[in-house]
Amino acid sequence: MEKKTIRTGIIGAGFAATFHFECLKKVHGTNVEVEGVYAIDTDHASSYAKKRGIRAYKSLEELLDKVDVIHVCTPPVAHEPIAIAALERDKFAIVEKPLTGYFGDGSDDFNGDTFPKTDALDHSLASIERILKAEKKSKAKILYAENWIYAPSIQKEREIIEKTGAQVLWIYGEEAHSGSHATTYAYWKFSGGGVMIGKGCHPLSAALYLKRVEGIARNGKPILPKAVSARTHAITRLPGFEDKGHIRADYHDIDDFSLMHVVFEDGTIADIFASDILVGGIHNWLQVSANNHRTVCNINPNTAMQTYNPVEDYFKDIYVVEKTGTKQGWSNPSPDEDWFTGYPQEIEAFYRTIAYGDELETTSNLAADCISTIYSAYVSAEKAGAEVPIKTF
Repeated sequence: MEKKTIRTGIIGAGFAATFHFECLKKVHGTNVEVEGVYAIDTDHASSYAKKRGIRAYKSLEELLDKVDVIHVCTPPVAHEPIAIAALERDKFAIVEKPLTGYFGDGSDDFNGDTFPKTDALDHSLASIERILKAEKKSKAKILYAENWIYAPSIQKEREIIEKTGAQVLWIYGEEAHSGSHATTYAYWKFSGGGVMIGKGCHPLSAALYLKRVEGIARNGKPILPKAVSARTHAITRLPGFEDKGHIRADYHDIDDFSLMHVVFEDGTIADIFASDILVGGIHNWLQVSANNHRTVCNINPNTAMQTYNPVEDYFKDIYVVEKTGTKQGWSNPSPDEDWFTGYPQEIEAFYRTIAYGDELETTSNLAADCISTIYSAYVSAEKAGAEVPIKTF
C-alpha cells in the first residue's frame, strides 16, 4: 500500500512541542510533512522554527489552512479553543494531556485554594461537552495524547487481559517526581489544578483504559468509573517545609500530592497516587491485580539497563533518565526513554488513524472520563474525602 502524506502543524513551542517533533521524525507508516509552528510567543516560535527548518506562522488560522492535523502542545488553558478551531475546519487535533479543565474566573487574583471545587467540575464538564459536540460535527477527530496507554508494558497488559479473559480487581498506579518543567504550572489559572491533574491523569487514564479493554473483551462494553474519593495536599507550601533545593517549591495555589480511590461500575477499584515531592527521578508505574494474573508495568524507571558511575563528571554529557538529581553511583539509564514511555508509538498510531482510519485507543470519550474523574476528585478532596459520583461519556 502506498504511504499517504499528512501535512502537520505544531501549536506551542515548549517542552511538549519539542518531543512531539522528535517523535514525528520516527513515524514510518505515513509520510509526514511538518508545515510549521505557531505560538503566542513569536520570538520563541521563530527560534523553534529556525532550529528545525520549518516556518513560524503568525496566526493559528493561517497554519490551520495549510495542514491536515495539528499538535496542541500549549498550556492546558488553551486546549479547548484550539481543538475546536481545528475540528471546525475538519482538521484532526492531537491534544496533549489533560484534554481540558477549569482555569478560573479570568481574574488576575484568582486563587485555586479558595474557590468552590464544584465550579471546576461544572465548568470542565461544560468544556468537555463543547469539545465532543464539535468533534461530532467534524469529519476529523480528537486524538488524546496520553502516552501511558501506548507504553509497551501497558499494551502488553492489554493483550494479557484480552486473551485470558481476565477480571481486573485492583489497579494501583503512580506518577511522581520533583516538579514540573513549566513555570506556568505553579498557577491553577494556567494548569487547571495541581499534581492530581498534571500527573495523576497519566496512571488514571491507563487504569480507565484497561478497565474499558476488560469490559469490551468480556462483555462487549467498557467498564466505566462510577465514583471517586480523594485527598490533596500542598506539602511544599507548609510553613514548616524546609527547602533544600531538590524539590520544586514555588507553587502558588496548587496541590503537590494527591491520591484518588476510584470505584468502577462493576465494584472493582483503582488507587492513583501523584506527587511532586519525590527525588531521584521519575517514578511511573502501574500494577494490575486480576483474578488470573498480576502485572507490574515499570514505565520509568525500569531495569533494562543498570550502570554504576563512580564520578559525577564522567557522565556530564550522558543522558540517564528524566529528573534524576545525580548521575553518580548506581542508576537505571533508559536506552530509549521515549520508547518505554510510549511517545513514538502514540504518534505513529495517531497518523495511522488519520491516514488509514485505524482504530484509536485513546478516544475523546476516554479523555473526557479522565477529566470528569479528576474534577470529581477535587470536589471529594474539598469534602475531606467524601465519595463523589462520576459523570461518564
